[in-house]
Amino acid sequence: MAEPVRVRCPACSRDHAYVPPVLPCACGAPVSPPLLPGAAAEPVDDRTWDDDWCTLRCPVCGRRDRWPRPELGCDCGTVLRIPVQDDQVPSPQHIPLPRTAATPRPAFQPVAIRTARDAVTAVALYLRWLGYRDVRRADQRPPSGIGLAARGLVAQLEPSVRPATVRDVECLWLQSMTESATCVYFSLAGYVDAARTRADELNVPLFVLDLAGVPQPVNGPADELIAGGT
Repeated sequence: MAEPVRVRCPACSRDHAYVPPVLPCACGAPVSPPLLPGAAAEPVDDRTWDDDWCTLRCPVCGRRDRWPRPELGCDCGTVLRIPVQDDQVPSPQHIPLPRTAATPRPAFQPVAIRTARDAVTAVALYLRWLGYRDVRRADQRPPSGIGLAARGLVAQLEPSVRPATVRDVECLWLQSMTESATCVYFSLAGYVDAARTRADELNVPLFVLDLAGVPQPVNGPADELIAGGT
């Protein structure tokens, strides 16, 4: 576990003992954001996708990837963003060695869901666990919910209490056809029966996201996505 650091809220001057989160790299090694020594925490007023994420390098395999930027909620209601030290060291070049079996995928480490942003973080981490890199906000905004994208993938998250509908599934599928990409749908409240039937017909993977942050497959295409990865 990383050592706690003192973080002072600029709004109320309260001091907090903050422990940086530790999340798993695709290789299974723990990655913790290196905090910028002596830098003051900054209140979060306006959110953007780029500000919510930072690029870190795995100390074991050298892989560079995007991770949620560390934040802390103060008792006064202020959300504080913890400055992270930029890692400018380039990734080492590896020569792949022959192997006869695929490397087992490490266990997925979820994040608890309390807000819509937590749900986005959980889905982004899960997609990265499946092997999709550079997960980002989709350029094309979906009719409802939140759109995410990666190379060769479009995904949609419905973070509300409204079950996803047939139209939601079909719109995502049409987008994936336009972009020649794989698609996957995540929902907190599940799906109406007709949406599940239509997803099976269109081969759209469906997941239900529980409050622990673990996506649960609810149809055959979702099981196949987990088994295959990228």
